[in-house]
Parts: sequence; C-alpha cells; structure tokens
Amino acid sequence: MENEAYLPYLRESILFRGMDDDSLLEVVRAGKLRRVKKGGFFFHQWEPARVLYVLVDGRVKFTQLTAEGHQVLVRVSGPGEVFGAVAALGDAVHPATGEAHADSAALGWTSEVISGLMERFPTMALNVVRFLAGRVKEFQDRYRELATERVERRVAHALLRLAEQIGRKMKDGILIDLTLSRQDIAEMTGTTIFTVSRILSGWEARGIIESGRERVLVRDPAALTAIADDFPPTDT
Repeated sequence: MENEAYLPYLRESILFRGMDDDSLLEVVRAGKLRRVKKGGFFFHQWEPARVLYVLVDGRVKFTQLTAEGHQVLVRVSGPGEVFGAVAALGDAVHPATGEAHADSAALGWTSEVISGLMERFPTMALNVVRFLAGRVKEFQDRYRELATERVERRVAHALLRLAEQIGRKMKDGILIDLTLSRQDIAEMTGTTIFTVSRILSGWEARGIIESGRERVLVRDPAALTAIADDFPPTDT
C-alpha cells in the first residue's frame, strides 16, 4: 500500500513516539493521503477541525487573521510534523489557516478514526495530550513575549523559531527558506515595519544576519540567541 511508504515519518513524529512497528503499520494504513498544490489550503481558520495530519512532503504555513484584518504568520511545518491536531478533541475549530507553501502531501485521520486509534493505543492518546500541551505552551510563550519583552528580543525569538522550524543550513549560516517580508515579521512580533527594518539593518551591520528581498540568512545564530535571551553583547 502507498501509505506504508510513509511509515518513517510516523516513527519520527511525537504523536507516535513509543509505539512499535506493528502498531504504527495499523495507524498508517488507517490514514488517507491528501495532496495540496502550492497556494492551496488544508483548512481555514475557524473551520470545524475534522482531520489530523502528518506532513510527508512539502511545507505548510499557518496564519491567523487578527481582529483588525491582518494576516499573521504563526508557524511553518515541514515533513514529519503534525498539524490540525485539535481534530483529536472532537468538536473543535482550527485556530489558524493551513496553506501549502509548496506542493505538499499529508497523511490524514478523521476525528472518528483518531478517537478509535487512541482507544486502541493508549500511548498514542498520551502523546496527543503532550503534543497539544506543547502547542498551548508555545502560544503562551508568544503572548508573554508580546506583553513583556523588548521589540528586539521579540524579533530575535521570531527569527530563531523560523530557523528551527524550516531553516536550511548553508555554508555561511542558516537560511530561512520562506517568502518572508518585513511586514510579516512586524505582524508576528506586534510592532511596526519601520521598527523591524531598523532592527534588521542594525543586525546586518553587525554581521548577525543578511536580509534580501523576502529572505533572511542568519549568519551568527549564537549572537541572535544572545539577543533573544537578553545577554549583554560581548566584545570581539
């Protein structure tokens, strides 16, 4: 069966950690593969959450629409990552829109199928709880950043998150391989495009990053981490 080719992605996923191969084989056979072209959508914000996915190819970006009508980039997922996990809760809605940033494919399980699998495999049920708790903590951290941290730290945290989620290691740094405008960064960090431009220009002058048209190369991850952690700069 075609789905069995995607078994390695399940082995690496937090959702199926601790499950043996026979159990994983049963899980993967219960899934249905869905392909979405670049620019298409797996789901939209506030739609009923009916399917939990594991991405097996491509990239999916998640955005939220604010009360002011701004679209804010929340996170980006690559192969092996879980998304739409609120479908495991039953009558839930998607908190964000999931858009294919490249031609993508994902294995999906409906809420009913997920419920049956969790009853059959308690380890999976515990993993779902842990995964959702991790997402809640992630959002709490984001809100804390917006409420308490200096803008420069918020921007550093945002770039480090994207570098971890989708960064590609290059000879001269980590490339955030995503169409990412300064307006996107401003909306992610609750500030203005003018402030983001000033901060990024300062970091470029210090050799920490290199930014071009809708791209960012993190040349000195350690320096960016020091800014995010509010460590004082060191003389070199």
